[in-house]
Amino acid sequence: MLRSLTLKPSSLLSKFNFNPSPFRSRVVTTQAFSSAVSPPSKAIVYEAHGQPDAVTKLVTIPGKELKENDVCVKMLAAPINPSDINRIQGVYPVRPEPPAIGGYEGVGEVYSVGSAVTSFSPGDWVIPSPPSSGTWQTYIVKDQNVWHKVNKGVPMEYAATITVNPLTALLMLEDCITLNSGDAIVQNGATSMVGQCVIQLAKSRGIHSINIIRDRPGVDEVKERLKHLGADEVFTENELEVKNVKSLLDGIPEPALGFNCVGGNSASLVLKFLRRGGTMVTYGGMSKKPVTVSTSSFIFKQNILHSNTNWNASEISSGSQIHQTGTHLVSHPVYKILTGTHSKSVPVHSLSHRNA
Repeated sequence: MLRSLTLKPSSLLSKFNFNPSPFRSRVVTTQAFSSAVSPPSKAIVYEAHGQPDAVTKLVTIPGKELKENDVCVKMLAAPINPSDINRIQGVYPVRPEPPAIGGYEGVGEVYSVGSAVTSFSPGDWVIPSPPSSGTWQTYIVKDQNVWHKVNKGVPMEYAATITVNPLTALLMLEDCITLNSGDAIVQNGATSMVGQCVIQLAKSRGIHSINIIRDRPGVDEVKERLKHLGADEVFTENELEVKNVKSLLDGIPEPALGFNCVGGNSASLVLKFLRRGGTMVTYGGMSKKPVTVSTSSFIFKQNILHSNTNWNASEISSGSQIHQTGTHLVSHPVYKILTGTHSKSVPVHSLSHRNA
């Protein structure tokens, strides 16, 4: 699910006047309008897979009639995750078939409801949970079962980004093995949104984090930012080209749990840190290189490898598990740290775009 690591500037984002940064999630805000037929909606659509700057366009969609169980939601904000870009490109495994509207999570305000809807009222703030495709539009009409209320006191950008990256971080920390204060985890892709959430959630629980990042210009500044978030150690991949990486731990216990979202050599570095019997969870593969595991990791260290596919929304029948965890996290004090300083809002109506 998930944020990929450092989001590189794409022509789509520059076309839409975005200024990507690896330490920011991007949020799109919308304007308002006003009845049993939804207002016309502006939407970012694509009719074929391809590079976003070539296949997306901003169009106006006619209003849709509400069925008795439908809820019309005026979208307030929707993030642009790297996985959203990958869906448009057609390379993300879980994706809608075109023609489709972009976006996969966000927060909106109930605009109107169908005749049989009693759980929602105009003005309520809601999120789609599990995440639902098509959030890059100003009005969405979907069955009431798609929507879940969130507290209107929660800052908009927090609610808009709760169901993908922070929730992935929380579930990986809680559902894989039992971690106690004083334990340690290791992860690659530490500058990703998931990675930053892992650092902060681990810190809040007294869990040490060892973080692996790409070599890059300005790496010292990146390290300082991650340590300011709560990282215990931050290493570049080149710095780990040593015979015994555990000699770098400086008193931190050998990690029991590792997170891999890169693949290739970076995944091997995570495995090198793990203690005997430690577990590595793979939740992404942004290098597009396979995870290669040494024979000694299996035979002598008895490392365990997992993926996070059991958290896919398609395998959670009602979405209640994700909803309950997500709405708990969105009100958690640590979530103010998780996304509050790393977002930038851009109104849909200000985007430059190709006409339909």
